Amino acid sequence: MIDTEGYRPNVGIILCNDVGELFWARRVGEDSWQFPQGGIQKHESPEEALYRELEEEIGLTSSDVQVMGCTNDWLRYEIPRRYIRRYPRRRTCIGQKQVWYLLRLVSSEQRVRLDHSEKPEFDCWRWIDYWSPAEQVVFFKQQVYRRALQELAPLVQTV
Repeated sequence: MIDTEGYRPNVGIILCNDVGELFWARRVGEDSWQFPQGGIQKHESPEEALYRELEEEIGLTSSDVQVMGCTNDWLRYEIPRRYIRRYPRRRTCIGQKQVWYLLRLVSSEQRVRLDHSEKPEFDCWRWIDYWSPAEQVVFFKQQVYRRALQELAPLVQTV
């Protein structure tokens, strides 16, 4: 689903532990690390997409996490032209608009399962410092990561 401006609605998931570190995952077959995220399907709310993506990508359910908050509005990033895929008779996606959720893990980290779906997104994960992702993520996502982390930082008491 792509909106009239060319953005795909999406949810971003920032998962923290009790000491304020963040879940950081490596994409399968790449040296690229990011937060879990995924598209919002037709007739699905952002919160429904959050829980679906959480389970598909890292094997956690709503009982494993506590929602601490979310961004007040959509945060957008554009995909560099060289990465844009164009298809005949389909609207071109120029980027993503995302609602970012901050979650706290309330169950054991042993519950994380990267192989929960038929086609896993990630092959490795670790905990990292709260502010590190904005510098480590692919260049075209850095600004949106920075904005999400800044907006949600007051909800993480150990930052």
